[in-house]
Amino acid sequence: MSVLVLVVEDEPDVARIITGYLDREGLRTVRAENGQIALDLHHQLQPDIVLLDVKIPKLDGYEVLSAIRRRGDTPVIMVTALDEDLDKLQALRIGADDYIVKPFNPLEVVARVKAVLRRAMGRSDIAVLRVGPLEIDLTAHAVVVEGSNGRTRIDLTATEFRILSHMARQPTRVFSRADLIDACLPEGNTLERTIDTHASNIRRKLHAAGNVTLFESIRGVGYRLSTVP
Repeated sequence: MSVLVLVVEDEPDVARIITGYLDREGLRTVRAENGQIALDLHHQLQPDIVLLDVKIPKLDGYEVLSAIRRRGDTPVIMVTALDEDLDKLQALRIGADDYIVKPFNPLEVVARVKAVLRRAMGRSDIAVLRVGPLEIDLTAHAVVVEGSNGRTRIDLTATEFRILSHMARQPTRVFSRADLIDACLPEGNTLERTIDTHASNIRRKLHAAGNVTLFESIRGVGYRLSTVP
């Protein structure tokens, strides 16, 4: 069965263009014209990825994204007419994996969908990575951390998982923002602040699991995983 893409877009012409290009690439699509229908279809169909417009009826894109994140780690790409950095960063803080600004090239949409899916579905010869109290199961796409609360599974977005897994392959190395962009977000014109947002999300989730020292920010350089609790 091919990949299923949930396209959340209230403008019929725009939705028709997006779904047409995705269909040509062999991807199955289903459309939702408002936020409530989007959440209903997400629950019923369990799509592999969501293309989510921000300005939609019933529930806006940020509300839909928040609800999807409470359910799990389905990859989400925001599609929006808003070209302000703060809007992009808000989407990333909530848990978006990528964003596309209208007007867009449909071929770019297809490329972004495929790139995010590759990151989400990537496989490795190494099944489990362990760094100190951190355990990353690459096959199950699961992260468990040993903290003051015991063993706790944390839910990461596809991009957060990609960043953490990439860093775990070389523990104690300091990764610059440019390093992480090249390895984990190679498509599009990604801002370095985007990495800061993902890093902040990862650190917050580790902190909630009871570990406050694992993910370190190295002032003026980048980020590092610590091998000691």
